[in-house]
Amino acid sequence: MIVADSFDDQRTQESADELRSAWNDMMGSLEEARNAIDHPELMPAPQNPRNLAEGYRYLMGFAHSAIERAFHEDRDRPTFRNALSIINRATIDNSDAIYFYAPIDGSEPYLIRGRVEDSREWRGEAPAPQGPRAPHYLIFEASAGVLAGDSGNLRELAPGVKTMTGRLDSSDIQVESDGSFEILLAPERPESYTGNFISTFKLVEQPHPFDPSAPKERFAGYVSGRQIFNDWQHEEPIHLSLTRIGSDLPNRSRYSPEQAAAELRRCGELVRGQMHFWNAFWTVLMGVYGPRDGSIPGVEFPRNGFNTINAATGATGGGMSTNLYAGGVFELGPDEALLIENRIPLRPQYYGFQIANLWGESIEYANSFGSLNGSQSEVDSDGVIRLVVAHQDPGVPNWLDTTGHAEGFLTPRWAYSQTPPTDQWPEISAKKVLFSEIRRHLPEGTRTVSSDERREQIRARQAHVQKRFRVF
Repeated sequence: MIVADSFDDQRTQESADELRSAWNDMMGSLEEARNAIDHPELMPAPQNPRNLAEGYRYLMGFAHSAIERAFHEDRDRPTFRNALSIINRATIDNSDAIYFYAPIDGSEPYLIRGRVEDSREWRGEAPAPQGPRAPHYLIFEASAGVLAGDSGNLRELAPGVKTMTGRLDSSDIQVESDGSFEILLAPERPESYTGNFISTFKLVEQPHPFDPSAPKERFAGYVSGRQIFNDWQHEEPIHLSLTRIGSDLPNRSRYSPEQAAAELRRCGELVRGQMHFWNAFWTVLMGVYGPRDGSIPGVEFPRNGFNTINAATGATGGGMSTNLYAGGVFELGPDEALLIENRIPLRPQYYGFQIANLWGESIEYANSFGSLNGSQSEVDSDGVIRLVVAHQDPGVPNWLDTTGHAEGFLTPRWAYSQTPPTDQWPEISAKKVLFSEIRRHLPEGTRTVSSDERREQIRARQAHVQKRFRVF
């Protein structure tokens, strides 16, 4: 059947004009995003040939994500997508994680389904001696408000702007004997329901700081989370499905010029927002290049050291709500290295350490040693984890490869389902040493890691990352 308005020349011309206008608006937003690479007032990473080149890659990572988000989000028929991955690294992404998210309408119920391999570690038991295992740690979080960075303005971090309505992590997920599990997302837990549940509604006490008329009833707009891997050789990714419950889903409307125009504009706005926000986040709040008006005392990133360990949430731009975080910046000459000592009095569900460039892209972690976690790190006899950040292989355990970056981010993470008392928090410190004197600062008898062992470690890393982010 031919639709009559397909012959309407005036309507066709109006649509063409609106779509061209939307395209131009998107390209304008993308140009404003590009300006964040090299315009000083937008606080980019320091200008040098490599940072500039990586800045364009970083920008296109946000463009990749924005295309998915702007054109393919559907709260009635949602699907989980990668929020960050090997092709859109940002925000000092965790090299051990699958970041996932999906849009939802928090006033409606949804069901998450998944199936895991052996998950006894989730219950505090020893891992399976052989065979495939579940990811070491899994968490789901439901939140109201924009995803971190979308607004392009640090004002989105003000208390009362965003809200986490509920969360559930692997320490509490009920798993059936066959490894399957279901999680209900809904505004309220149904009466007599005893299964896995995440609330998508929260009545907040604090009013919206910039919109006093905004209701205090907050419904989640996204569910997001992490699958975190510790033993990369044995832990298997989980396929997750998400379905809105009920048969009264609205019919899909035909794709229209109005919808396409709105999505084009949103695509550019998302890229611009992310680029501008994170430059300001590192430069202003984290004081990476020195204290600024708006920097947070104690949280500022020092050079060759760490700020005060802090607990943060996605509602404040800080990431996973069960993590303790610290951060700093390595600054090393060609003949220097950084020796890091990490003491962990109370064992966390997960520990990982990542380094990143000054855009916040994790240093390559499949083909080089940009990260180490609790399984990959060797612990010395005194219980201390000693890491070495260096431009070349020092031939000792726990090497983190700068890949030639003279400066970059340092980010340890410790995950606790229940935040421990501060006197049981980890301790972490760093000192700069000469590369030629690294062994003088390590315990006597520290073993030598051969080039053959390094190659085998890289082979295992490559295999896992390919599996983690496979597309078929």
